[in-house]
Amino acid sequence: MIRSITLATALLTPIAAFAQDLPTAPYLPLEMATTAAQAAVAACSAEGHNVSVAIVARSGETKVLLRADNAGPHTVGSSTGKAFTSASMGRDTAGIADFIGGNPENGGLRDMDSRLVIQAGGLPIRIGGALVGGIGVGGAPSGAIDETCARAGLDAIGAE
Repeated sequence: MIRSITLATALLTPIAAFAQDLPTAPYLPLEMATTAAQAAVAACSAEGHNVSVAIVARSGETKVLLRADNAGPHTVGSSTGKAFTSASMGRDTAGIADFIGGNPENGGLRDMDSRLVIQAGGLPIRIGGALVGGIGVGGAPSGAIDETCARAGLDAIGAE
């Protein structure tokens, strides 16, 4: 019996040591993503705007998608694209649009990936300085309003 325990310990010790060396990455928990999306929808609804809000993980995969009653069908794609763009590029979509507008030679950024939506309304989600995802809002009368609602979502979860 003691031999079996000794053998098992000898075989498993390298695995345990290897597991300790694996990197860990911060992520956006579903509960926080849901809270942010609900807060963004509520902020826009309070102003009379029917929007969709998307939250994507750092990988760009959709975690949460909320569509307010009476939000237009186009708002789903708009919000998802803005969230993807912010998570992918790590910056706000309004800033990216301004950058391209001021530097036409970088216009190719718009065509890098068909999922990119380069219009105001998308913000990166950072927690403790780490990029963990993106939030996108679509459907308000302007991108600036979309962005204000997205910011309300970030504020609700204490994100930067």
